Amino acid sequence: MKKVLSKILALVGICAVLFVLKTYGQHDNDRGFIVSIGSELPPFEMTMTDGSVVSTEDLKDKVVLLQFTASWCKVCREEMPHIEKEIWEPYKDKDLVVIGIDLDEPKEKVVQFAKDMEITYPLALDPGGEIFQKIARWKSGVTRNVLVDKAGNINFLTRLFDKDEFAELKSRIKQLVEG
Repeated sequence: MKKVLSKILALVGICAVLFVLKTYGQHDNDRGFIVSIGSELPPFEMTMTDGSVVSTEDLKDKVVLLQFTASWCKVCREEMPHIEKEIWEPYKDKDLVVIGIDLDEPKEKVVQFAKDMEITYPLALDPGGEIFQKIARWKSGVTRNVLVDKAGNINFLTRLFDKDEFAELKSRIKQLVEG
């Protein structure tokens, strides 16, 4: 009887760990992330479509959502209006920085992409995917978000556009911004 009970408890424990990992997005390795929740955002600089340069150091003391995207990405196109309406618009004047980082496309294409998608949050260029490769394995898929707290640590990671995960992302943004 003790042996059966021991196996049941072990199985329950494994299920609990898997539930936590799935629920809180911490199963990053199978989603292509090379960063993890709680770690510091790796340092990099981004050239914005307006020509300005923003570094991770410039983002300290702000809540930051980095959205990795590309014009050819269908899932990105599905997600972007939600980021615009449900995250950027409500929080843009409340210490939230949202930056879309476009993977390896020329500036003209990225500018047109923003117009086509009717987004007002800024986009950065990522020639050669140099920034992307500091966050995720190359060719692991571009639709992903990295939420960073005011201390510069990664708070939440998303992959693809899952409505439940997006709701959790919005909840975490609200907690970080409104405290």
